[in-house]
Amino acid sequence: MFQNPSDQERKELLATAKNIAVVGCSNNPERTSYLIAEALQKAGYRIFPVNPNLTEPVLGERPYASLNEIAEPIDIVDVFRRSEAVLPVVEEAVKVKPRAIWMQSGVVNEEAARLAQEHGIMVVMDRCIKVDHAILLGGK
Repeated sequence: MFQNPSDQERKELLATAKNIAVVGCSNNPERTSYLIAEALQKAGYRIFPVNPNLTEPVLGERPYASLNEIAEPIDIVDVFRRSEAVLPVVEEAVKVKPRAIWMQSGVVNEEAARLAQEHGIMVVMDRCIKVDHAILLGGK
């Protein structure tokens, strides 16, 4: 059965990560994905909005239709998709080799988690990255 990485492992990941791809990022400032991306950006991370429906910059960053369009290394793929839509995201993610896949609160997909782990990618499921950042790094 799946178990999230320890607080220490998540803290280390968040403390050392620089680039975060936000899959399912919205350009609507009222949507959770936008608010989380904005908070991550304010915390010092470079965000890469990933949403094929976006054409204009989000939070000053160029949007990408898919993960494989991003030329820079990605540390964390933060997933804002329904649980049943996560597997294709992870299938694409294993090709770009992020350090971690982070499924937001309410998002659980055991098959996708197994696939990522088989490729040496850390998986965090059903946790809010913004909340963990605030708790584990004290909002730093």
